[in-house]
Amino acid sequence: MTTTPEAVRRASPRSRRKATPPDPAKPLLPATEPVRLLDPTGTPLPAPADYPEPPVEALVEMYRRMVIGRRFDVQATALTKQGRLAVYPSSRGQEACQVGAVLALREDDWVFPTYRESMALVSRGIDPVEVLTLLRGDWHCGYDPAERRTAPQCTPLATQCVHAAGLAYGEAYQGRDTVALAFIGDGATSEGDFHEGVNFAAVFKAPVVYFVQNNRYAISVPLSRQTAAPSLAYKGVGYGVPSEQVDGNDPVAVLAVLTRAVEHARAGRGPFLVEAHTYRMEPHTNADDATRYRDGAEVEAWRDRDPVARLEAYLRSRGVLDDAGVAAVAEEAEAYAADLRTRMNAQPTVDPMSLFDHVYAEPTPQLVEQREQVRAELAAAADEESER
Repeated sequence: MTTTPEAVRRASPRSRRKATPPDPAKPLLPATEPVRLLDPTGTPLPAPADYPEPPVEALVEMYRRMVIGRRFDVQATALTKQGRLAVYPSSRGQEACQVGAVLALREDDWVFPTYRESMALVSRGIDPVEVLTLLRGDWHCGYDPAERRTAPQCTPLATQCVHAAGLAYGEAYQGRDTVALAFIGDGATSEGDFHEGVNFAAVFKAPVVYFVQNNRYAISVPLSRQTAAPSLAYKGVGYGVPSEQVDGNDPVAVLAVLTRAVEHARAGRGPFLVEAHTYRMEPHTNADDATRYRDGAEVEAWRDRDPVARLEAYLRSRGVLDDAGVAAVAEEAEAYAADLRTRMNAQPTVDPMSLFDHVYAEPTPQLVEQREQVRAELAAAADEESER
């Protein structure tokens, strides 16, 4: 029998090698570069198929809320200098992340904020005075979390990751399609609660979006001392969580990516992790001296990537925003800040006995004893005042 070269080739061991199996991590991996739909000047870039551009009406509303949010942030910072706030962590420069996260959610979804999300909370429609109550030191939380579907602002790093996973799992267990979104800073990804929350959500397919705002510093600790990974988004792969990274100063891209992440969670496919590359323009808080760990040139370089100016330029190019529209939004923002200033300048009436409320469902004997001691001291002070 004559053997042809083709038959030899088909029978050779090399030709019988098995095809390379698919990489199980590939569907989980983020893009190698952050998703970007606008360049820093506001010029549109080709949109990836996975992230179509949001409706222009949503972008106009996003611009409005970002302008009002920035003016709120500036006013809150000023209130600390006037002694009206004990502390304020600014989110200036992160407006696209703060507002984009809120717009990607429904009103009945839940938000789990950190201490830096005051702008996101007012964008969600919460009274700004109620938002600042915690930072003024008057109350544990100034708004009703259940009514607002917004957890109290969380000061301990990453503890909200576990809370978000638990609530999201509970909602899904009861047959509701609620999504929880947990805000996280880059430093919080080094905490054990981040691991526990994301791992639980992955195992039980809890509908939660973990939104990491990587603003380059955990107080003064630079990102290079937090991780050696090419991106914090890669941390999701280790838990079996699909992840993405996005230009956090590109409002269009932020809203597009978070919209897809929320849709993924709501569809019952489990959690999604998004890392936004952004920058904190102000110090960590009013008590921080940022010049000790970063230089002015770095800050100025990020100023050129301003998310508000970026979105404004794009909307102008689309013909849906003009000088009159910009002026109207700026006027609304000024009125918002003036009302906040007036209300925050009023001295609050605080009942010292409220200090003991909502500490435990059932007060402990020690707490009861302390409460009675304070009650007695207040009564004695009142008697002394009446005798004068």
